[in-house]
Amino acid sequence: MSNLETIRKDLIDAINQRVDEKILERSNADLLIKLINQAESITEAISIAELGTTYKRTGFHFDVRLEKLGNTIKYFKKNDRLSFSDGSKDIPNKLIIGDNYDALLNLLVEYKGKIDVIYIDPPYGKDSMGEFAETNYDNALTRDNLLSMLYPRLVLARQLLSETGVIFCSIDDRNQAYIKCLFDEIFGENGFLFCAARITKKGGKSTQTIAKNNDYLLAYTLSSEIIFSQEEKTVDKYKYEDEFVSTRGKYALSQTLDYNSLQYSKTMDYEIEIDGRKFYPGGSKKAQEQRWAGNHGKTDWVWRWSKSAVDWGIKEKMFVVKNDRIYTKSYLYCRKMNGKNELERIDPTKAYTSLSFIENPYSNDNGKKELDNIFYNGSVLFKNPKPSTLISTLIKMVCRREDAIILDFFAGSGTTGQAVAELNNDDLGKRRFILCQANEITDTTPNGIAYDVTVKRLKRTMTGKCYDGTSDFKWLDKHTPLGGSLDVYEIGEVANFERNDGKTAFDVIDETLYGKAKFTTLQEKIEWVCENFGNTQMTLESDAEWAKRLEENK
Repeated sequence: MSNLETIRKDLIDAINQRVDEKILERSNADLLIKLINQAESITEAISIAELGTTYKRTGFHFDVRLEKLGNTIKYFKKNDRLSFSDGSKDIPNKLIIGDNYDALLNLLVEYKGKIDVIYIDPPYGKDSMGEFAETNYDNALTRDNLLSMLYPRLVLARQLLSETGVIFCSIDDRNQAYIKCLFDEIFGENGFLFCAARITKKGGKSTQTIAKNNDYLLAYTLSSEIIFSQEEKTVDKYKYEDEFVSTRGKYALSQTLDYNSLQYSKTMDYEIEIDGRKFYPGGSKKAQEQRWAGNHGKTDWVWRWSKSAVDWGIKEKMFVVKNDRIYTKSYLYCRKMNGKNELERIDPTKAYTSLSFIENPYSNDNGKKELDNIFYNGSVLFKNPKPSTLISTLIKMVCRREDAIILDFFAGSGTTGQAVAELNNDDLGKRRFILCQANEITDTTPNGIAYDVTVKRLKRTMTGKCYDGTSDFKWLDKHTPLGGSLDVYEIGEVANFERNDGKTAFDVIDETLYGKAKFTTLQEKIEWVCENFGNTQMTLESDAEWAKRLEENK
């Protein structure tokens, strides 16, 4: 089944589901299905299906951007100057420079149903969505722009995602509700995994309202079989060692043996002797005598462990005397069994929660520090970068495969690429990343973000050198090069009416860039190009065209 046929089927299934859920009338659905079956490209089919999603059960509405048929075929062409290899035979990672819509259509040729994890951080702030975007709540065009831009890209992303894959999306508080509705439409409400808060910064400027210190992470899947891995415990507090370190692990001293908030019981208010010293709950023998005489509260000073448990604990060296108080050792790998004087093995991990990402390592502040170590003034070159720790944690949380393929089609500074390379460096995995980044020109990136930031970050962190051969960036002071190879592609265009020898689509499209061996006959090449590249002729309306159409339709 071709990519177009598969997408047609998925879109029609979604429309039929909306009929079942009383969102669409059957007569309207039948018309849409007829038009989808007649669609000549993936983009055209998606555009038709959008007509059935304009008004949602929740009243969700946005003005969709239209696609139109162009006369050029888009394809990957390799940039040999920016690509680099580590000399291994491993399949290279990819960075695609250009419009991610064109990139996703081309990726479908090789990666349909093969992507294990997708992470995106789409543009959603002021000045990041075209010339007509001002601020979200002040300009109705802004959110329409965001939703209309994301819809066809998420439909394509769904086709790329594997059956057990997970897609993550970072989004701010103003747009979270709208983007979640969009994800519900495309991936289904049953595909929703979680919405987690993520810290953006600690503290905040003095304000008369409320400091905004978080954004959100949305997660969706196509599978009901997702099993999350466990989060590693914060091991910093386990800093002490004894003779049992090889079996019990390091230990922490966070709990005293006596508490004054437990229900008072005379049997738990006794004398303990350790190394010739005598100890009493609360530290005072006189106070104990008063309690024994009946002068105690409902809750008062007692030991947490019974006398027999303390005798066992002394034998097993479970106590440390510190500042005239007895502390119990909390080991990383084992603990005292409830009601028994025995140790039991414990898993040194804990379940992830929707609050797992409010810790400082996941903040934008750490992302800025990271980028500033890779570039001089890196956080000025690229605003609000996410930290690589965030991406690597998300990957480990949902995907155990060490040969996983990770896609980020809003790559920005290239954080996802660095995160994947770091994971491989840690566990010798063979994960691969695919990044897509438009080469947007800004005041700080005169050659474009992809050229001035994304590819240079990957080059520096993976090889330890800049493109000019220098190694004078601070990141190397505490890190070694991560390794790995990178193929850099750009989006080429060829007119569908080109007939000159050496310039037709059949001449310029390189099948080896799509995981194919060289075709042995021209007929094979022609059939392959015709089957896979007709869809790439579709283009999305520009900001100006879209705004003009909306103004005319008022």
